[in-house]
Amino acid sequence: MGIKSFQGPRAKVDVKKEYNAPILVSDYMTKKLITFKPDQSILEVMEQFTKYNISGGPVMDDNGFLVGIISEADCMKQISESRYFNQPILDKSVEKFMTKEVETIPHDISIFDAAGIFDKHNRRRLPVMQDGILVGQISRKDIVVAALKLTGHSW
Repeated sequence: MGIKSFQGPRAKVDVKKEYNAPILVSDYMTKKLITFKPDQSILEVMEQFTKYNISGGPVMDDNGFLVGIISEADCMKQISESRYFNQPILDKSVEKFMTKEVETIPHDISIFDAAGIFDKHNRRRLPVMQDGILVGQISRKDIVVAALKLTGHSW
């Protein structure tokens, strides 16, 4: 009896899966932010830093626009001044100590580009903007976490 038709084992078609890992800043940024006001007391800010275990945050005006950023380093200026003049930490406003020239990044850049910005400007956190509005904040730690989540195939 003869073999009528023999094709052998079918070859497996290699379907290359496209890797669509999230790599944008908006995928890893913190969206629920603790914000501060320019007229807020520096003591209140330090209390908020401790309460929420944060090291800085955006300063917003009454209209919701970003006007600065306050950090632990900015608070150190107040602590240092108080010690120098042998006075208790005064109830001074955030506006006096905040960084007013704030570098921001757009929400739709990659974490790799953001890493380059962090490296170039030596910042710990950057406000993330979309159409001139603050939509989040990304930190160096967020970038490290994002890089760890990506596999070697997506680099």
